[in-house]
Amino acid sequence: MLHEAYLHSIETMGMLDGPGIRYVLFMQGCPLRCAFCHNPDTWHMSKGQVKSLAWLLTDIKDYLPYFRASGGGVTVSGGEPLLQTDFLEVLFAELKKLDVHRAIDTSGFAALEKVKFLMGVTDLVMLSIKHPDPDKHREICGQSPQRPLALARYLTSIKLPVWIRYVIIPGISNLPADLARLADLIKSMPNVERLELLPYHTLGRPKWEQLGLSTPLLTVPPPLPEEMEAARQTMAGLLPGLKIV
Repeated sequence: MLHEAYLHSIETMGMLDGPGIRYVLFMQGCPLRCAFCHNPDTWHMSKGQVKSLAWLLTDIKDYLPYFRASGGGVTVSGGEPLLQTDFLEVLFAELKKLDVHRAIDTSGFAALEKVKFLMGVTDLVMLSIKHPDPDKHREICGQSPQRPLALARYLTSIKLPVWIRYVIIPGISNLPADLARLADLIKSMPNVERLELLPYHTLGRPKWEQLGLSTPLLTVPPPLPEEMEAARQTMAGLLPGLKIV
């Protein structure tokens, strides 16, 4: 078990990463190289800041009144937080003692056997589906979707609440066949409580340029409001009754 973590940054009053007011830990390190990543500076773990478990718990406790009042808690995001599973097991076990809601925002790219204990002390998983088509997933992220799909099946088997997150990239992830395939995946997961459709954006372009990196998606325009609404309407028709935002 580890008592230190590599972090990219901390957001203490987050409102977009789970229910209520959240204390969000953006973990450093990611095994994926997504072409639409807006934080490529999180990829290499060694470039993060190191924080101890004791320091984080002391800081988090200052926000307990906000959690209680809003139904919030702590979210770990990234990067890919499951790269630091050993640390998160200890952190979440301590947060559970404090009755703090615990959420993970993840791509699901991890060896299943290594994360089962962590899932047992987690209240919510926000699972980012990069692309429902395996070939496109490899093309966009550089990795097979096998591990994320294995985690998805496991989360369903243990009935752990899941929010699905999916980025809408015009002409790449919003085609009718793509959305239908995403809907089929969600239909196989009765534990999914919510679908978040997120618009692709180019706010990470300066980071890519600063790091000397390139991606063809830097020239792809973000989806128009009507394209986002069309995707929501399509998914609402395919998944009646599911909360879609």
